[in-house]
Amino acid sequence: MQVESLLKRALNKDFLSAEEGEFLFHNASTAELMFVGNELKKQQKKHNKVTWIIDRNLNTTNVCIANCKFCNFFRVPGHEEAYVTTMEEYKTKIEETIKYGGNQLLLQGGHHPDLGLKHYCETFIGIKEMFPDIKLHVLGPPEIAHIAKLEGISHTEVLIALKEAGMDSLPGAGAEILNDRVRRLISKGKCSGREWLDVMRAAHKLNITTSGTMMFGHIETVAERFEHLVDIRQVQSEKPADAKGFLAFIPWPFMDDGTLLKRVKGVSNNVTDDEYIRMIALSRIMLPNIINIQASWLTVGEKTAQTCLHAGANDFGSIMIEENVVSAAGAPHRFTADGIQESIKKAGFEPQLRTQEYEERVIPENIEQQVINY
Repeated sequence: MQVESLLKRALNKDFLSAEEGEFLFHNASTAELMFVGNELKKQQKKHNKVTWIIDRNLNTTNVCIANCKFCNFFRVPGHEEAYVTTMEEYKTKIEETIKYGGNQLLLQGGHHPDLGLKHYCETFIGIKEMFPDIKLHVLGPPEIAHIAKLEGISHTEVLIALKEAGMDSLPGAGAEILNDRVRRLISKGKCSGREWLDVMRAAHKLNITTSGTMMFGHIETVAERFEHLVDIRQVQSEKPADAKGFLAFIPWPFMDDGTLLKRVKGVSNNVTDDEYIRMIALSRIMLPNIINIQASWLTVGEKTAQTCLHAGANDFGSIMIEENVVSAAGAPHRFTADGIQESIKKAGFEPQLRTQEYEERVIPENIEQQVINY
């Protein structure tokens, strides 16, 4: 294999194998990867805009029996700090979200052993009755699989019921690394990698828009990262022609502060800024059938995320009015609506507010800037 020939194939949007992606990771320079990632982005996005969104990552519950070794957020059933969010709490937080210009909830939680399909359907229906225009980007494949097991029904049946109740789109939560060797070691209580992919296949057949993710920099091998990317690409290639499928892919490094993986296993996040930029470029290279690549400023910070906009990323994600899970493991970075736009401009691009479906949205008048608590 040669770097030059592989990069030429990448520019033609060829599907590189996992082995070829790994070869580029080890042998191509950062400058070469950034150039190709940026050229591929320009093929997809024939403008100078970088998109962003105003939403709130609100948790349905912190009760979880998955026992992931990288998560500081969850509480076991019966814990004194365990909670299930009430409709009154949803109402208060959605009103605040609208005040800040948001029109979407990223709504996720844990594998609660007692919350089945009825609870989530009633929650979504209740939210939509109060706020018909709010968009619900909700749950994730592991939660869909968990609900299906509790109810003894299929993924498709769960998704149909949730869509009818108000689900607008399905996040790519809980992917981590899809290889089951890794999953057995860090998230044994979650669905397998194959089941995660099967939930996404089912969602795409129902024309539910989804996103793909990857949390890397812990116990996985580089080869397993690229197997993950190929698996995501394969599912996207299977989607119905009229479905958007994976509308975005978001990779981020493992945040290790206080996690069981670090305390007991000694596993730390050693992903450098350079390596993250390279993985953004390689995500664009390996996923030519996914239109949007998002830089995770929450985990890598502003300057590295800005560089990623020149390496294949075209989206800056959300200002995150509220985010509890990744922050609990040490992600310290925050943006206001004004701050994220200024950061995009400083990187040389035009900021464009979007919806979850990546439709352009006009910034609401007289929105308030949320208070940033570091």
